[in-house]
Parts: sequence; structure tokens; C-alpha cells
Amino acid sequence: MATFSQSIIDKGSDIFHDFLCYTCADKKLDNTADFYCESCVKFYCGKCIRPHSQLFTKHDPFGRGDMKKWPVTKKVEDFLLKCDVHKDKNLEMFCSEHSELCCTNCAFLNHRHCKKVTLISDIVKSHSTDLQQLSISILSILKEMKKLQDSQEASIQSVQSSYDEQLRRIEETRQTINAALDTIEQKTLKEMKDTLTKLQASSKSDVDECIRLRDELTQLRDAIQDISEKSKLELSFIATRKCEDKIEQSTTFLNTNSLQDKFYITFQPNSEIVQYLSKLSGLGRIEHGTKSENHVKISSDSKKCTITGILVLPDRQVLVVDNENNNVKLLDQQYQVVSHCSVTKWPIDICQITSSEVAVTVDDSVNTHGVQFITVNNRQLVQGRKLQLQHKCGGIAFHQGDLYITSFTALYKYTLNGKRVSKMYEDTSDGYTVYKCAVSSTGDKLYITNYRQHKVLTLARDGSVLATFTDPALEGPRGVHVTPAGQVLVCGGISPDPFILQVDSEGKRKLATLGMENCMQTLVSVCYNRHTASIIVGLDYNSIMVFKVQ
Repeated sequence: MATFSQSIIDKGSDIFHDFLCYTCADKKLDNTADFYCESCVKFYCGKCIRPHSQLFTKHDPFGRGDMKKWPVTKKVEDFLLKCDVHKDKNLEMFCSEHSELCCTNCAFLNHRHCKKVTLISDIVKSHSTDLQQLSISILSILKEMKKLQDSQEASIQSVQSSYDEQLRRIEETRQTINAALDTIEQKTLKEMKDTLTKLQASSKSDVDECIRLRDELTQLRDAIQDISEKSKLELSFIATRKCEDKIEQSTTFLNTNSLQDKFYITFQPNSEIVQYLSKLSGLGRIEHGTKSENHVKISSDSKKCTITGILVLPDRQVLVVDNENNNVKLLDQQYQVVSHCSVTKWPIDICQITSSEVAVTVDDSVNTHGVQFITVNNRQLVQGRKLQLQHKCGGIAFHQGDLYITSFTALYKYTLNGKRVSKMYEDTSDGYTVYKCAVSSTGDKLYITNYRQHKVLTLARDGSVLATFTDPALEGPRGVHVTPAGQVLVCGGISPDPFILQVDSEGKRKLATLGMENCMQTLVSVCYNRHTASIIVGLDYNSIMVFKVQ
């Protein structure tokens, strides 16, 4: 019989083997074979083939250029033939009812009642295989698996980075509290450490699964390459079944995991910690969630995208206002652009009128000041009527027949027909003092952002000021949004200090700050997606960012 050994050539697999020279092996030398003699059924190195050829002039050995004529290695045969369950048994049968390869033990234990258990030797007589296509499929899966593995490994680093950043915030918060808080601090740190461990373990589990599946796929790829041009019908059939099963496993795994989402950790300090010290069990809340950036630039866009307005429709589709490219875009539930429509000039903000109709403010700062109505019909955006107004148009909100529109220094109320009802509030002390607006679900409160003076104002139904909110983190607030629970989301700031603040419905107290570490963009709009419990933020460079806090 041929003498051979297995040496690893491909680091990704331990199944791609080489052969040892038969003559050298007798001398206890491990020299790789360069020729195979079918007549002798032996392998020879380049040195030993010369006396062999002189002695056997009619033999025609095959060199490495004809390795397709070399036999399949013993280890490849064992790898493919051995039953995965009963390691000492070879696969000899195939159950068509369960689409499973089986050894005699498997056939007896699991398939004795099946009517379609056939010997593999009989099946291969009429069954053809395409090992080349299987190899291509495995290569494709391997690439996707590597992408997912890289993504999950990046998630481990991302959560570690956010963990380190939140530690810094914990330390800053801790400096304002006396030494009596040591015990509480340790509880908080332990909670966050447990969260880190849990999240990293989750990503590590996916990484380990990626490695396992990639190794198995690589082994199968190398095996089928080794037998692809050899007349080994049983091996080809077995390899096909194993490849198809492993590809199905890998595809399922890839489909249940995401390349874009990454875990992160945030620490939410309790602003009333000193007052309620005796009642607290930690310095604040440890939260984690996923953050994904979704690009919304399309081929027809001539400029970068600046998303100045966001709206989530009842059917879960999302509308975004692209100010730079003068259009409104419709996104599906995966935040992919499915359609768009152009508007006359610089769209700025958007609000919902009905389940399928929205209103968009448009303004060129010179001649065009108005509102464009758009209907969403069968995933298409259709322009409707327009309102031409006499002042600049910025932010917009709607409640029970009333349109609220900002002029950057004032807030106006209009009817849906464009009739001005009143000027509710005005501040001409600076520019952009009334930038964006939002209205509560009951209509009794309105919120406006004062971009220049770094404030958020809460107005009553008659326009009187109920509260003025300021905070050290509140610099250049732009977008404002009211969640179904009545909490107010405010975004703004510029790199490297963008922010999302959560304020109570009274507009007086900060509830939380969503960390935006490593964000090199400006936040210009914000919206809460109640269907997915996510915060969507419009950025100033081609993207929206989606935060899902758990």
C-alpha cells in the first residue's frame, strides 16, 4: 500500500495533506513525495524517482502537476467516511426520509422504521454531484462568516470602549459625593462589570461559533478539492451531503446575526442622588443596547445628506428629510431607502398629519417659505398641496388640526388650510432662538429649542413660558421630539461632544443622557420609534444612527 502522512499546508485546515516518499519512509526519513506511480501504488520523492524510473522503464508516474490522478489521502477518506455520532463506524447508508447519512448503528437506532434507507453504493450509481459549486458556496459562506466574526470582535472592543468611557463618567459623578458612598459605588461598578461580562460573553459566543463553523467549512472545502477530480462517487456523495448540511447551518447562523449592530454600555447618573442617598442602591443606571449607523445617501444625491427631520409612520416605515439634496426619503423597517421625492427648496422638518400624509417645511431664506404636503402611497411619495407663508419656516408640529411652525425667532399656529391663528411666542434677542418645535400628545404643552442660547423652553397652550431648561451638556440644541410616554428628547452639539438628552414632560428635569462617544458627526434631528423602542438620530453626513437601549 502507499505510504503517506498528513502535513498541514493551509493554516485554516488540518485536512489538506501531503504524502511521504515510500522509499525514504523505509529509511525512517520524512521526505515529501513528488511523484505517484499507479503501477507500484507508491509515492516517491524527486531523488528516489530516478532509480525507480531506471528500473521500471514502462511505468509512467504522475508528478504534482497531475495530482488529480493521485489517490485520495487516508485522512480525507476517514474524515468523510466516519460517522459524526459513532466515530468508529463508516457511513454506508442514506435515509431519504430524513435526508441523513448514517452508519449501521444510526440506521438501526434511528431509521429502522424508515422505508427509504438505501446503501450509498447504490445511490451513487444514479446520483451526480457538483463539488466545484459546493466549494464556491463554502468560500462565499466563509467570507460572510469572517465578516460576522470581525463584526462581533469589533463589538467586544466597542463595548469595552464604552465601558471605559462610562467609568470616567462614574468617577466624575463620584467626585461630587462624600466618602459615605463607597459601598454604593462598589455595587454600581459590580453591576456594570457584570453587564460587560454578559455582553462580551454574548459576542464571544458568536465569535466561537464563527470559528467553529469556519473551521468545519474549511475542512470540507479542502476535502472536496482533494476529491473533486477523482472517481470517488461515495466520497463525493458524502461530501455533498456534509457540505449542504454545514452550509445550511452556517446560513441559518448568519441570518440570525447582524453585521451592523454593536453592544455598548452607558451609565446614567441620578441627579437627585444626594437628596435621596439613603434610598439608592447605586450611583445610577447601567444600561446597554445596540447602536447601528445606516447610510441614506442614494445615487441621485449630488451632495452629502444632512438629515434635518425624521418621522416614523404607523406602518413602521420611516421618513427622513434630506436638507442638502432637497428631497424626502422613505425608508423601510430596516432603514433602507425604498423611494424618495424632490421638493422645491431646502426641506427642514417634518410632521405627521394622517396615517399616510405628512407636512414638510421648505425654505430658501429668500423667496420660498412654506409647507409641502406629501402622501405615502404603496411605498411611493406623492406631492400634494402647498402652503405659501410670509415668514421663514423651520420646525413643524401638528396636533388635532393645528399646525405649529417656527420662523427661527417665533412660533406660529396655523390651520391646515394655511390660515394664521396666532403668533404664540417670539424672541428676537438673537438668531435661531426658536429653532425646532414639538407638541405633547395631549396638546397642552409645546417645546422649542433655543439654539443660540442653549435652552429648551416649555410653553403652555396659549404660548406662555412654563419652564426653561438648561444644562451644562446642552450646547446648541437642534432637534426636539416628544415620546408617547411624554418624555422629551433633545439632540445637538458638535463632534466630539454631540448629545441626546431626555427631559421630563414638565421640561424642568433631565432624566438621562445618551452617550455618543466616538461620534464624529453633528446631531441635527431626533425621533423615537415606538415599534422598536429605538431612538433614531439624523446626522449631518449621509447617515442616521439607531440606538436601541435595553
